[in-house]
Amino acid sequence: MIRPRVSVLRSLRSPAPARPHRWRHALGAALLALAPGTAALAQNDAEQEMIVSHGYSFFGDLKYPEDYEHYDYVNPDAPKGGEIVLSVLGTFDSMNPYSRKGRGGALSTIMYESLLGDMPLDAYGENYGLLAERVEYPVGKDWVIFHMRPEARFSDGTPVTAHDVLFSHNLLLEQGLPSYAVAVKRLIPNAEVIDDHTIKFEFTPGVSRRSLIDQVGGVPVWSKAWFDETGARLDEPRLATSPGSGPYMIDSIDVNRRIVYKRNPDYWGWDLPINKGRHNYDRIRLEYFADDTPAFEAFKAGEVTFRSESDPKSWATQYNFPKVSNGQVVKEEIDDGTPPTPTGFVFNLGREVMKDKRVREALSLGYNFEWTNESLQYGLFSQRSSFTQNSPFEAKGAPEGAELALLESLDDLVPPAMLTEPARMPHESSATRLTDRGNLRTAMKLLDDAGWPVGSDGKRRNADGQLLQIKFLFNTASEGVLGGVVESYVKNLESMGITVNLDKVDPAQYTTRERDRDYDMVFDSYASFLEAGTGLIQRFGSAEAEFSLFNPAGLASPMVDAIIEAALNSTNSEEESAALMALDRALRYEFFMIPVWYKDKSWVAYYDMYEHPADMPPLDVGFLDFWWVNEDKAAALRSSGAVR
Repeated sequence: MIRPRVSVLRSLRSPAPARPHRWRHALGAALLALAPGTAALAQNDAEQEMIVSHGYSFFGDLKYPEDYEHYDYVNPDAPKGGEIVLSVLGTFDSMNPYSRKGRGGALSTIMYESLLGDMPLDAYGENYGLLAERVEYPVGKDWVIFHMRPEARFSDGTPVTAHDVLFSHNLLLEQGLPSYAVAVKRLIPNAEVIDDHTIKFEFTPGVSRRSLIDQVGGVPVWSKAWFDETGARLDEPRLATSPGSGPYMIDSIDVNRRIVYKRNPDYWGWDLPINKGRHNYDRIRLEYFADDTPAFEAFKAGEVTFRSESDPKSWATQYNFPKVSNGQVVKEEIDDGTPPTPTGFVFNLGREVMKDKRVREALSLGYNFEWTNESLQYGLFSQRSSFTQNSPFEAKGAPEGAELALLESLDDLVPPAMLTEPARMPHESSATRLTDRGNLRTAMKLLDDAGWPVGSDGKRRNADGQLLQIKFLFNTASEGVLGGVVESYVKNLESMGITVNLDKVDPAQYTTRERDRDYDMVFDSYASFLEAGTGLIQRFGSAEAEFSLFNPAGLASPMVDAIIEAALNSTNSEEESAALMALDRALRYEFFMIPVWYKDKSWVAYYDMYEHPADMPPLDVGFLDFWWVNEDKAAALRSSGAVR
């Protein structure tokens, strides 16, 4: 399930759609009785095997035993102190990211913790106790009990109790995002406080147990007392925030200019093994800029000290200033082992013009990846084809084995062509010219066949005289190379006789219109997946397709629904793998997004005072998680005037 999960201090990618789908992947659940030394067994009155453990994952053992000292990839002796300064593009007018109204400030979930901690970056699908010291459930996972740490405190010194957990759970159901509330109410009908530090959640009979325990274990915990005293609501924008229990708290806010978070010296959980070697900065400062040009200049001047780069032109041409040459600024490429975010040109399938797949096929042929990559992106990218690119679940060739058997079992829901043909791949284009004439001819025939012929004025209209008109929504904070890519794509569409309205709007308008799906096309993204979870329903399922913020295309496919159900009901990793591969194949077949590019490296540049372990984890760069400041280097940079 896609949850309003506590934000882990990982990469801050800007600009990005203001949507909670960047907070967390939907994680799987865990059978821990198989892990030697990690689970204690008991019997209840119904003679069910009970599992009690310090963590949770669905298939197989936990990597870290009950007596683990710290995550393997951290430096447990990393010094605490110093500051990291990051640039953020756009604006903010709220510190409440859980409301559909307003634009939440970056990292505004940083103060809040959950019963289970964030997934370690070297063990996908595992979670370890944070506010909860242990988790208890029957093998059938009909319910779960969390036993909380009595020492946990909010930043105002008050204890974190099971009453706060229940309050937070119910608050999300009553005032949270509709797509979240609908899904959770259907799957989690009851929750009750057993005592001040024990809470039980019950799950609906007959539904998949995937993502349910880690779902409730991942709910951010707020202070019930603060909400009761202030009357604040979760569905309203506001700058005031409830006290959190996490290692950081708000230091200062300057709307649309700056947010500063400071490390809480009285944080209750510094000695927990899950926190060793992490949360090392004294201050995290976020500087807001209207666009990337002043943001980059601020980095060069030393006002911003760390930069996660996404612009290929900048990476290829702009890091040649003296501070890079003399070693004061480090430019580094770090391997990225996660599937790339499925980003691209998304069709709004709720619009009548987009319901004809021939029209979507024609629109896709206007995008020339090869020319774009060579001419605008310095040849630094590869073309994405899959929703789980470069993972074991990427569909390749025609289906076979367990995947084919699953698809055949779905009968008429699966088109015959999907059973025998290779998975959909992006079209190829000429790298030497923007307009590929062969693709253009194919696209124009598709539009003719779809009932949109070209008139004497060069414009395409249907039999009723209506223009083939596309409203393309674009965020001005994403100008730069992406702006050039979009404009080049629009130029090709216009050469086909399509009328394109490229609506360039500021970030605040973009957020509102994106939420309202006020577009025919938008440059947007979905989340990749590496396991089954009920978050797949929110991203790709039909039930909440009309309003889910996680499904910008409004995809509603009975075939996709059936495959997701099969994935959720898989009983072993082999069945799960077959279902996820079938899901990737089906999503590509439904064709609701034109895939664009990806890279398997993270590009970062930073002043030479930040350090990280030599052996990096595969799942994230983690510069806000486990990096640290070398104070001697920092002092030297300040003394020289390199940083301000």
